[in-house]
Amino acid sequence: MVLLLFLLSVAVFVLFNLLPFDPARLTCGKICTPELLAANRHRLELDLPPLEQYIRFVVGLFAGRTYAVDSPSPIVCNAPCLGYSFLQHQLVTTLLTRALPVTFWLTVGGFIVWITIGLLGGIYAALRRGRWQDRTLMAIALVGYSMPSFFIGLVLILFVILQAHWLPFPRYVSPFEDPVGFLQTMILPWLVIAVLNAAFYIRLTRNQVLETFSEDYVRTARAKGLPERTVIVKHALRAGLAPIVTAAGLDIAALLGGAIITESIFSLPGMGSLALGSVIESDLPVIMAVTLVSGVFIIVANLVVDLLYVVIDPRVRLG
Repeated sequence: MVLLLFLLSVAVFVLFNLLPFDPARLTCGKICTPELLAANRHRLELDLPPLEQYIRFVVGLFAGRTYAVDSPSPIVCNAPCLGYSFLQHQLVTTLLTRALPVTFWLTVGGFIVWITIGLLGGIYAALRRGRWQDRTLMAIALVGYSMPSFFIGLVLILFVILQAHWLPFPRYVSPFEDPVGFLQTMILPWLVIAVLNAAFYIRLTRNQVLETFSEDYVRTARAKGLPERTVIVKHALRAGLAPIVTAAGLDIAALLGGAIITESIFSLPGMGSLALGSVIESDLPVIMAVTLVSGVFIIVANLVVDLLYVVIDPRVRLG
């Protein structure tokens, strides 16, 4: 994981600083003049040698750094320093600190909904294999998996908010300030994420449970007269959880990096909306930080999944 994090930092740095184009030109658009271009390049420290740029970037992550040292009002960025947005005149860590809780709650709530529906639906379909319940559930899962998230979100807004008036239009508030308003805002985004992911997990859980049903230890457990619930939960489902945990870990990490479409549709000021706005405004420090944080989430999620294998599957042992 440490090696991957190092390679990630190098890749992100090269992607945004050393490719054969001038990143500073993106910060001023059509109004670029040689003087403005030089000033922006200096503010972003793109006029320094590449090695010194990377060293400052890494040192800032662990020890902090100072921007605009030669100006009357230098900007102090404490560790972990992910940059400074001169377009928004704020530290990138401040922007991320405001956006990350929104994406966190969106991810946690969506995960609870989709994993519950996915596991229960998959087990039920496996127990009714070949029957109409199984075929109906798989058909619904296929339809849900095929729908784009923006379509599901717009349909929910149209019927639930605009026509039925069951919920107010989303306006994010902290769950600690207004729990009712928080639930009213987040329930539709959770459903959008759950529809897409639950359809996949229903199919995955069904296939894993059916595969483990044919194993010798499952047949032995049934021959011993164990209750069917014990056979399913402690033997069939536990042995088949490894692929489910792998997929769940990566999906959670990807959502923590920013659910761009869902957050944009429901006006949620999370990581996805922050990334989208930064791309539109060519705010390079913010884009770079969001990319780095998203990559860190995925790498850490892979480590957590690998460690969970030992707990989930007793056949896996550390060598």
